[in-house]
Amino acid sequence: MKNSIAGARFGMRPSKLVLAFVLAFLAVAMFGCTRVDQPGETLAEGRRRHIRTNRIRSQQLMQDLDAAWFLDKPSKLTDKKIR
Repeated sequence: MKNSIAGARFGMRPSKLVLAFVLAFLAVAMFGCTRVDQPGETLAEGRRRHIRTNRIRSQQLMQDLDAAWFLDKPSKLTDKKIR
C-alpha cells in the first residue's frame, strides 16, 4: 500500500497533498478578512462604512418591529367628535 487513501483519492502522493493544503492555508491567511474589491480603503473609510452599515441595519430592524406591532399604518382613530 504505497499511497494513502486520501492521496489515492485525489491521484496525488501524500507529500503533494500536504503541500497543497499548506499553500491553500497560506493563501487564505494572507488575505484574511479583508475585502478584495476595496484594497485601498483607509481606516476612516472603513469606520464610516461600518457606521453606515450599522445605521441601515438598525433602521431596517425598527421598520420590521413597527410592522410586527402594526405601528407602520396610520391610526384610524379621529380627534374629532362623532355623534
